[in-house]
Amino acid sequence: MSDVLSAVDKEIDRMTSFLLQQQRQDGSWHYCFENGIVIDAYVIILFRILNVQNEKLIRQLYDRILNEQQPGGFWRLYPDEEDGNLSATVEAYYALLYSGYSKITDEPIQRAKRYIQSKGGLAKVTSILTKAILAATGQAKWPLSISLIPLEVLMFPNYFPINYYEFSGYSRVHLTPMLIMADRRFSITTADAPELSDLMDTRVDAEEPISREYQEMQKDIHSGLSRLIGTPRSIHEAARTKAEQFMLQRIESDGTLYSYATSTILMIFALLALKYDQQHPLITEAITGLTAMQYRSPGKTTMQNSPSTVWDTALISYALQESRIGDDHKAITQAASYLLPRQHHKLGDWSIHNHSIEPGGWGFSESNTINPDVDDTTAALRAIHSLSRTSGPYQESWNRGLNWVLSMQNKDGGWPAFEKNTNKEMLTWLAIDGAKSAATDPSEADLTGRTLEYLGNFAGLDMRYEFIKRGSKWLIQNQEKDGSWYGRWGVCYIYGTWAALTGLVAVGVPTSHDSVQKGAQWLLSIQNPDGGWGESCHSDRLLHYVPLRESTPSQTAWALDALIATQPKATPAINQGIRRLITFMHEDDWKTTYPTGAGLPGNFYIHYHSYRYIWPLLALSHYRKKYGDC
Repeated sequence: MSDVLSAVDKEIDRMTSFLLQQQRQDGSWHYCFENGIVIDAYVIILFRILNVQNEKLIRQLYDRILNEQQPGGFWRLYPDEEDGNLSATVEAYYALLYSGYSKITDEPIQRAKRYIQSKGGLAKVTSILTKAILAATGQAKWPLSISLIPLEVLMFPNYFPINYYEFSGYSRVHLTPMLIMADRRFSITTADAPELSDLMDTRVDAEEPISREYQEMQKDIHSGLSRLIGTPRSIHEAARTKAEQFMLQRIESDGTLYSYATSTILMIFALLALKYDQQHPLITEAITGLTAMQYRSPGKTTMQNSPSTVWDTALISYALQESRIGDDHKAITQAASYLLPRQHHKLGDWSIHNHSIEPGGWGFSESNTINPDVDDTTAALRAIHSLSRTSGPYQESWNRGLNWVLSMQNKDGGWPAFEKNTNKEMLTWLAIDGAKSAATDPSEADLTGRTLEYLGNFAGLDMRYEFIKRGSKWLIQNQEKDGSWYGRWGVCYIYGTWAALTGLVAVGVPTSHDSVQKGAQWLLSIQNPDGGWGESCHSDRLLHYVPLRESTPSQTAWALDALIATQPKATPAINQGIRRLITFMHEDDWKTTYPTGAGLPGNFYIHYHSYRYIWPLLALSHYRKKYGDC
């Protein structure tokens, strides 16, 4: 046995032993879904405004935020955002002061203030969530980008050129409470609210530029308004009621809106705008649901936007099975028992564009029962694959899940995340930072590649099937000129290229195919001198590959997994990467915690605490499986 294989075997044994010890009694794994300080800040502000009595949590979130401040006075979304992030810094500054534990004269606050003023103040904030929180709490006017969208949009029939269900589900659950608040010009404050007026630079134009495309969109909105039947007042009242019902119908059993912290916080403010009492059960239950989203680890407490328990459990179970943990191992059967009842049985918004298919998907979080996504569903199906061949309940679950995934294929051949055929370009013209990514849910290379990988390796489907051909064709046609693919939900071109290559190979596209060869060569061309791979979150905003100039565990594992799928023999480059990957498992620094999950370009990135185990274990297991006899 070669030295590399011996090291691989040893590391696989160590990692599997560790993961087995981490499993909970109910069969799940719990790892932090870390999102920076944004939600920590929002929760402090919300709790102070509502006088929520949870001083311990407020103090823990305060400590975490303060600890993340950089010497230049700013906060950032990722370590190499060297000049900081204005929106994140405003959020942190506001929350630290609102907590009551910081004073305006404190040195960290003064440093943050100087940074904010040097960047143009509140008027230059780009995050729509930051703008909404500032407006809802009386620190700024409601932005035109929200105020110019009338509530009546919710009344437009589905056959209108613009209608509410052409927006992505993620954008709808955030936009609805914002539209309610903007319509009422709502704001709420307290006697102890910080004074942020000195962060307004009167020399900076606070009015947002309205693009020509957005003006064209406004014409379509006004055209739609003219076609609604009824008096303007009656239509407006009906629209307000519909917006309220939209939120109420999507509250999960834990009190959260769609199982997202951000939309839940906005919903609470929107309910206040609708004259709900602060002690109304819907508000108190939402606070309870939010509070449960905290994640505590030694020395740090943070708020998760949506705990990743279903996602992590499915992926870890799959990774353990790939590492040769037996299908009948207690950990695998317990994980399957956890996942089975979390398959969805309710119709959600996904069914509006996908008629005549019964529910069968999985969501990201435990509380999620109406918002399944393709990626979580294929992850869960990988996890229960072995049991589906011998157990009736799992076979039925597998069939429902497979049928649901197949039904979600877009007209163009690719797969979306949440809802099919919601890719109207006009909606990306909204004057909202990140609208191009948030407003629609188009086919993406990572979703399409990972779906094809599941369909090929686990469902036994290949290029003989027309829908597989269409998916493969979409991937090949959407390859970048340099050979890479853009990945929407991971960072970023390494992620997309890994998903595309493993998906194409799984359904029978020859490794000699030009697209496969170009993708593999691109990965080899960006390998770091230490043998690993690393990509900056800057790629997500700039839409081209930006090297991190350091390696990260998950990105190294993605690149290796793709190369293993495409190379018949272990090459020196692969072996060098494997050695670097193994050393990662014994390191703990900023590179091992770099955020490689993507939520919203330029605004929201995720450090999945599980990723340093899942993807390396998969890459090492696939290396051993393919090259173990070489």
